[in-house]
Amino acid sequence: MNRSNRGFSRRKPKLQGRGTLENVVTDGPHSDWLGMPDYYLHTLTVEGEDYKYLSGDEKLEVNVGDLVCFRYQEMGKEKRIDKRSLGIAIDPATLNL
Repeated sequence: MNRSNRGFSRRKPKLQGRGTLENVVTDGPHSDWLGMPDYYLHTLTVEGEDYKYLSGDEKLEVNVGDLVCFRYQEMGKEKRIDKRSLGIAIDPATLNL
């Protein structure tokens, strides 16, 4: 067994989410300690499920009504979207060239 990959093989795979963005509620700016840049906590509702997303920007690059995809982790009762994984999903059936 390759010892360098031991931790990687036991790690749970990231969960993936996809659906229509129904609502965004932004809370902030927050600053936890001196010298930390301000951040915003966005609560996104996708297909009836709430997800938390931490960002340095007040405005997100996705809008309500967009088809979005992302990776997330379940932390207790809440679901947190991984940093830099939120984006617009492209459906090949509707893509016009």
